[in-house]
Amino acid sequence: MTAGSGSNPTQTRLRLLREARRILSVNALIVPSLPFAGQRVHCYHYHRWAQVRREGVPVLLGDDLVEARFIRRVNRFLAMVELEGCEEGVHVANSGRLRELFLPGAPLWLKPAARPGRKTSYDLALVEAAGILVSADARLPNALVAEAADAGALDGIGAPSAIVRESTFGESRFDLMLEHENGRQYVEVKSVTLVENGVGLFPDSPTLRGAKHLNTLTQAIQAGHRAAVVFVVQRADATSFAANEPADPALAEALSRAIAAGVEAYAYNCRVTPSEVRLDRRLPIIPFESIPG
Repeated sequence: MTAGSGSNPTQTRLRLLREARRILSVNALIVPSLPFAGQRVHCYHYHRWAQVRREGVPVLLGDDLVEARFIRRVNRFLAMVELEGCEEGVHVANSGRLRELFLPGAPLWLKPAARPGRKTSYDLALVEAAGILVSADARLPNALVAEAADAGALDGIGAPSAIVRESTFGESRFDLMLEHENGRQYVEVKSVTLVENGVGLFPDSPTLRGAKHLNTLTQAIQAGHRAAVVFVVQRADATSFAANEPADPALAEALSRAIAAGVEAYAYNCRVTPSEVRLDRRLPIIPFESIPG
């Protein structure tokens, strides 16, 4: 559900269903006690909510992915791959370095994306590293977090009454703005692909925008809003998360300041298959210096 569509019976039902999810998650009340009619409908939505909490939130990749092999990266958004014996340029929707993933000969999965005016016919969707499937598309975490928030499945965030994409506060544009009964919450989502010793690390290279976003989230807190940053590790082998202090000391410091100021910080890993990427388990956020080895 997005903001700006006005009040109508459908919106009212959705609002009541979200409230039902919240009540059921806290008090485990039985469905017939809820203050609205339509038992079949709200039973369905409760079980859908429970399924999301249990199984995670998926983004479907479709059944048309094709396999290829990595050759080299030309620039931030273009890579050369071997596809059916020929060299093909593909779009990389990720500005990170991804050096640990983009190794010569690494297995890849490409998503057909040809359209008029586009220079490449494929998006680079997945890469296999040491037997682990990794989603390389930095756009997916936004959709995963938005779907999970809409389902009320993000621990600590709750079920918003409305979700706005690309919302501006101060000098930053954030991925999501969630409307709650008690006010707004600005949410920035970060894609994570680097994992070392079971720890998801962000970023894999210096990023000025990362620290800027965290500083503006802190300003949102000071202005009376809620604010959160969500780190989505797009692979299954992460058991914790840490800010990559050696790669970007400014971001690590900004994250510490933001959390101290009241910015909520969350991290999740993902289950990745050739057909879907699924938001999975919430991860503990640990100090970089506590990482073993």
